[in-house]
Amino acid sequence: MDTRNELRNVAIIAHVDHGKTTLVDQLLRQSGVFRSNEEVEERVMDSNDLERERGITILSKNTAVMYDDVKINIVDTPGHADFGGEVERILMMVDGVLLLVDAFEGCMPQTRFVLKKALGLGKRPVVVVNKIDRPGARPAEVVDEVLDLFIELGANEDQLDFPVVYASGRDGYATNDPDEEGKDMKPLFEAILKYIPAPHGEMNGPAQVLFSNIDYDDYVGRIGIGRVERGQIHVNDMMTLCHRDGTTHNERITKLYQFEGLKRVEVDSAKLGDLVAVSGMPDLNIGETACDPEHVEPLPFVKIDEPTVSMMFMVNNSPFAGREGKFVTSRNLRDRLMKEVETNVALRVEETDSADTFKVSGRGELHLSILIEEMRRQGYEFQVSSPVVIFKEIDGKRCEPIELLMIEVPDNYVGAVMEKLGSRKAEIVNMGTRDTGMTHLEFRIPARGLMGYRQEFLTDTNGNGIMNNLFDSYEPYKGDLTVRNTGSLIAYENGVSTGYGLWYAQDRGRLFIGPGTEVYEGMVVGVSPKSDDIVVNICKKKHVTNTRAAGSDEALKLTPPSIPSLEQCLEFIKEDELLEVTPKSLRMRKKTLNKEQRMKQTSRKK
Repeated sequence: MDTRNELRNVAIIAHVDHGKTTLVDQLLRQSGVFRSNEEVEERVMDSNDLERERGITILSKNTAVMYDDVKINIVDTPGHADFGGEVERILMMVDGVLLLVDAFEGCMPQTRFVLKKALGLGKRPVVVVNKIDRPGARPAEVVDEVLDLFIELGANEDQLDFPVVYASGRDGYATNDPDEEGKDMKPLFEAILKYIPAPHGEMNGPAQVLFSNIDYDDYVGRIGIGRVERGQIHVNDMMTLCHRDGTTHNERITKLYQFEGLKRVEVDSAKLGDLVAVSGMPDLNIGETACDPEHVEPLPFVKIDEPTVSMMFMVNNSPFAGREGKFVTSRNLRDRLMKEVETNVALRVEETDSADTFKVSGRGELHLSILIEEMRRQGYEFQVSSPVVIFKEIDGKRCEPIELLMIEVPDNYVGAVMEKLGSRKAEIVNMGTRDTGMTHLEFRIPARGLMGYRQEFLTDTNGNGIMNNLFDSYEPYKGDLTVRNTGSLIAYENGVSTGYGLWYAQDRGRLFIGPGTEVYEGMVVGVSPKSDDIVVNICKKKHVTNTRAAGSDEALKLTPPSIPSLEQCLEFIKEDELLEVTPKSLRMRKKTLNKEQRMKQTSRKK
């Protein structure tokens, strides 16, 4: 067996917002990737527009730094459970992980999820307690929490003997003792070299590359990103590509890249342990192996968790269809969704009986809403239905997904939160208090019960609560739930909303639109506090008379509309409503626009 001591492959895993991307920034800066006078934006790894706006990582990214003549390949991974499919397959490319834990928050749901995957694949961990400069930081307690989590997840003796480094990603230092002020990231680099195993295997054996990720370039087409598991590969080598369905065919490597800093650099060859990007394989999919044609030995790939939520994507058929979008036909929609499935492994797309409707399943509402947002930015116009959970038949019983929900709230809001969750069939598993006046609550709750709860939670806790959820298991159906007990305010006719019409309508509920907005019959324009829908005429104008009484024409006072975001719209719509998505607008509407037809349908159901 050969070992490559001049190389390390490491992934950074953590719960959302524990500082992964900021820490990678510092490692890049301090290893001399940027020139001293080069201007570098913050969170340089979050290159996608949506990532920069939301401050979250959606796609994993590769980078590489040099330290003491050792090349360290670093992969930054997402923290949200909805992008867990990204994390699982990235772990196949590395030999060890940096587990980042916030020195104040400690172990969170996603910490458990990513660590469980890493330990299951036998990866060697280095624990980094980040944000030790944060007020209220409790590094010693957090290390104990991490140890408990390792034991709970069944870590082996090697993994339990993990080294700990304390760091402040924001201030750019790491230290081996939490009471010491660090100067730079040197202790973290040293820990990576000392504890992360170097790649080892057969340097001169038959070539084998496992692809864990796919990128797309308009000029060269599909680029497979993976790791050389055995042997060496060169440009123009002929390789046998082993598909997951068992078929094989030969492809030639036309270009080969390795990572240096933030750039991909073209190289002629790569060997055991290198992370590479390969072009020239148009039929390549995630999880497939390219082998030496004389030794066809495909490698096993990790099993990606199944989707738990599905939605219908359909062609827009509202009265305003085709006005704002560039891609509006069912063929445009189908091609785009099929292209997404190639790189988004946790997503499923199924065709339905109707040629205009597609069933799209994903890991959660955030997973699907990011796809919707990306599509509307690319000029697509379509409609989506409300998200529904995916049920499974297990041992003859109908089972539904159960989520593990962790909540941190100030003590005085605990009652309100527990009351709301009780009505959504949540069971409390754990409860503890922190010195800071916060209470930590853990629940197990049906995924159905969480839909539409986030907005209520923020209202109930005045925006002071933090909630995180994670898929736990499938369990027998828990019974019926009433999730939304409010109705919709629905536009009476096609037209333009007037201040006068809105002034009359605002007494009926909270409005989503202001004056001068084009509306159509059946469009949802607000929320009613009662459970029934109310039809309002927001386009009516004031009749002109030839008498004027003093004071009757004073300015009408309108309450400013609360314009919902994409996620809020998806949480709000009921099963008889749709969300119309265009590059410029989000409009909620009834599936049946005409009031008489809606009433006939309701009476038939009864």
